[in-house]
Amino acid sequence: MHLPRRLARWWSGGPERVSMLDGYERWAPVYPAHPHNPLMEAEAGVVSALIRSTAPRRALDVGTGTGRNLATLREAGASFVTGVDLSASMLRYGGAACPRVRGDAQQLPFATASFDVVTSSLMCGDVSDLGAWLGEAGRVLAPGGHLIYSDFHPSWTVAGWRRTFRSEDGREYELPFFPHTIEAHLEQLASHGLEVRAIREPRVAARRHAVVVVLHATRPSHRGR
Repeated sequence: MHLPRRLARWWSGGPERVSMLDGYERWAPVYPAHPHNPLMEAEAGVVSALIRSTAPRRALDVGTGTGRNLATLREAGASFVTGVDLSASMLRYGGAACPRVRGDAQQLPFATASFDVVTSSLMCGDVSDLGAWLGEAGRVLAPGGHLIYSDFHPSWTVAGWRRTFRSEDGREYELPFFPHTIEAHLEQLASHGLEVRAIREPRVAARRHAVVVVLHATRPSHRGR
């Protein structure tokens, strides 16, 4: 079983390469607000279970796209849910009723300690500076808060997979992709004072390698002397 062409595959002829923002502009009209391929289904199953375990109240979804994590956060009990994305097109086409704003994951437009849960699904591949994103995630987390996020597994680099999609007119495009090792995630989480609680590596049936990595970390509560 192969990963869907719109997400990742080796393409000898080569789809047209586009910038990240231009790519999402073209992808947004056909991008569903729910998991729509085996990779995303595998990722969503793990992320959803972790979200439910945190009993969220004030939640932020970073790189929210068309908003597929927002409904999950609501269903888990969060009373306030908002999403942020750099792509105005993805925000425009999203169907979620929750507030969503335009902003950069590396400079989040929210006050320090604003949320008890921060989520992000497969956004890391768009970010060259992993430390900047995780530093911002840690900054907006309240003490005792939870960070639950996923990234494309390092096996993507080994296998030579690319991030591709088909637009509304059927043309194929390739998005930029910044790979990150699991060790880099762990180093950056630790450097920003976040403690890892779980690492999951879900697989897609018939794939030899894990295709995604999901990390769950917490901002420690303040301790007295």
